[in-house]
Amino acid sequence: MSTLAKTLKNQLKTERQSVINAFLLNGKPEPLLKQLRQSVDTALTLAWKLLQLPASAALVAVGGYGRGELFPHSDVDLLILLEVPPDADLKNNLEQLVQLFWDIGLEIGHSIRTVDECMTEAAADITVKTSLLEARLVTGNKPLFTELQKRYNAAMDPRAFFQAKKLEMRQRHVKFEDTAFSLEPNCKESPGGLRDLQVILWVAKAAGLGDSWAQLAKRSLITATEARQLRQKERAFKDIRIRLHIHTNRREDRLVFDVQTPIAETLGFKTTETRRASEYLMQRYYWAAKAVTQLNLVLLQNIEGYLFPQPNVPRPINARFNQINGLIDIATNDQFETMPSTMLELFLLIAQDTQLKDMTVRTRRALWHARAKIDAAFRRNPANRALFLQIIQAPQGITHALRGMTETGVLGRYLPNFRRIVGQMQHDLFHVYTVDQHILMVVRNVRRFTLSDHAHEYPFCSQLIANFPRPWILYIAALFHDIAKGRGGDHSQLGMADAQQFCQQHGLTVEDTELVVFLVQQHLTMSQVAQKQDMSDPDVILAFVKTVKDERHLTALYLLTVADIRGTSPKVWNAWKGKLLEDLYRITLRVLGGETPSADRELKNTQEDALRTLRLYGLPNDAHEPLWEQLDVAYFLRHDAADIAWQTRSFYTLVNSPKPIVKARLAPIGEGLQVAVYTPDETDLFARICSYFESKNFSILDAKIHTTKHGYALDTFLLSAPLFAKHYRDIINLIEHELTEQLEARVPLPSPTRGRLSRLSRTFPVTPTVDLQPDERGQYYLLAITANDRAGLLYLIANVLAKYKINLHTAKIMTLGERVEDVFLVDGKALSHNRLQLQLETDLLDALQV
Repeated sequence: MSTLAKTLKNQLKTERQSVINAFLLNGKPEPLLKQLRQSVDTALTLAWKLLQLPASAALVAVGGYGRGELFPHSDVDLLILLEVPPDADLKNNLEQLVQLFWDIGLEIGHSIRTVDECMTEAAADITVKTSLLEARLVTGNKPLFTELQKRYNAAMDPRAFFQAKKLEMRQRHVKFEDTAFSLEPNCKESPGGLRDLQVILWVAKAAGLGDSWAQLAKRSLITATEARQLRQKERAFKDIRIRLHIHTNRREDRLVFDVQTPIAETLGFKTTETRRASEYLMQRYYWAAKAVTQLNLVLLQNIEGYLFPQPNVPRPINARFNQINGLIDIATNDQFETMPSTMLELFLLIAQDTQLKDMTVRTRRALWHARAKIDAAFRRNPANRALFLQIIQAPQGITHALRGMTETGVLGRYLPNFRRIVGQMQHDLFHVYTVDQHILMVVRNVRRFTLSDHAHEYPFCSQLIANFPRPWILYIAALFHDIAKGRGGDHSQLGMADAQQFCQQHGLTVEDTELVVFLVQQHLTMSQVAQKQDMSDPDVILAFVKTVKDERHLTALYLLTVADIRGTSPKVWNAWKGKLLEDLYRITLRVLGGETPSADRELKNTQEDALRTLRLYGLPNDAHEPLWEQLDVAYFLRHDAADIAWQTRSFYTLVNSPKPIVKARLAPIGEGLQVAVYTPDETDLFARICSYFESKNFSILDAKIHTTKHGYALDTFLLSAPLFAKHYRDIINLIEHELTEQLEARVPLPSPTRGRLSRLSRTFPVTPTVDLQPDERGQYYLLAITANDRAGLLYLIANVLAKYKINLHTAKIMTLGERVEDVFLVDGKALSHNRLQLQLETDLLDALQV
């Protein structure tokens, strides 16, 4: 590194630290952003002059740096502007210049272009056009820069630019699930964040309306109060982004869990007995993002109206509302003040009329100012209760209406307990949204079951809800199922009282009220039974039947459960969970229909179905007998007929094979691979198989372990991995070959490794639990384990079980985001000795420690 580079690097480092220190003392974002930019300007200008770049060239700041703001770890976006394309000598000089910029510690994003090339690129790429909108001369040829500005401004089409940026924003919002309420939001890119504010200023500047909130207020696009609110929110987001960069010492714009508390503490928030400091910070963040979203809609609508003027001819909807160009508008400015009930009528009309895209700016502002009118007296008014119920019962537009009511604060005012959970965090390692947004996601998911456009997603759910009378009852249950979170205690029990009160106040029948209350109370039950209990056990099914009582309760609970799991996180739902829930539904429905749970009947039906499938494969009628003679009743009760047929077809000629046999196929459920292992049994076989799967980074979703009468293991596994879909043929061949080789080799088991925890698990570690209890018959033991998920966890558990010669019969693997809740059916001599049992539990806890 040259002396010049060292000098400039040290100068930048010293100035940067001085600026950061001042910020940490005064907490003012604007001076930091300006001073960091000035410091870099000085260093770049000095480097430009010392390398004696030609006077015909110019160094131009673009993007955020061009805007005059530089965050501590942001890229420095530069345009080296030339009159003509560079020759070999100039290219060499420019390479030295760019290298020098990197050497002095700047992360440069640069381009080298002539004015013509800039115009060509801007016309082809909206990102380039946007970055040039904020171009600023740092040093060099000013007339050349002025020429670029003139040509750029002359070529700017504000209408096309507006449409492009609006579409770009829409695509970005979709990427973030259309919500600002992610538990780990990106303060720059998420909806309601800094980028949304920048988009407004970009389109306003391109349209010649100004480039500051004050200028937009002067043009009457926003009020002075709204301009002040926007400045405050923008300042708050900049403050958070600066602190993120400083705390992480890198360009980090996400408020991830592990930085939320330290950032909150630097802002003065303190942890109390009931809430973490991070929860106070994040609730403030969500309220700010919500306000920005509302103001963003106001400005976009006003700018669009300026760029695309249309005749504002009101078309009456009724005496209280008009339609103007697809937007609903209040008939008078004081509509909501004089008739508060029309605040609910507004959303009912939006739900009922698909041609109403949104509301006018005037209506949105009036609603925002009048929402305080929704008080206790308003909520007691029978007319308002009827209106709210009409919104819930509307045949279309329910999700849209409820989201609009949430964004404008109307839903929180009407349901005070809902307002308490707006922006409330969930630290459970599998929810990725705040409580209020999760609830709206669940309502949306239930609603989608009723729509033909989404019938392909979950056809069984769509089929069930089509025959379900009054499906709007499910929307109410979804609204209340998590409404009591954060109050302390069991939210299912606390939510029951809220749900019952709502139903009674809104005139629901006793029957419908009971169903809603039941769903709120039991909304976790079905997933727990399906994923943690043995559905081949008649007692388990009978207990669940006793809970649901009839088909209507069962169907309602099934639909809500699927919608709820899907609404936690895109990563939590999978086809295996879907199959478990559907299997439980179908088994329970048969019992409700009068069929008595019977192991004998189930055995007979399963075997007959499996034999029918085998005949389709062309196998002789007695081909199955040698293998089936070695299998007991438990095997047939724990496997589907299709799986039994596949395994029989794979192993019927190899019943006494001295060598291991491994077969794999695409899982019939539509996701993952199914692997069957048939081999002489060994104590450490399960651990050996888990060791292989761990080495390949395969996740085990389910395992069924069976020992035949003649001492062979017939074990099946359901695996998942990201590469399966594209390369399943190669992976099937690999597993069949390598796992067979590894089982034949009988090499010593490798030492278990404590897999690396995810960032989320490190932030919110789960206290491991081990619960070992005999089953009701005293034949087996149920081993329940809870811990943070990590690579190799199942092998760690299997290794401990092998050490104590514990036999494994089934493994229910339930992964909820970063948390695992696994249940194993086991037996073994060690379990009958208290001392050994205690030592086993101790060793398991030690293995699970993070």
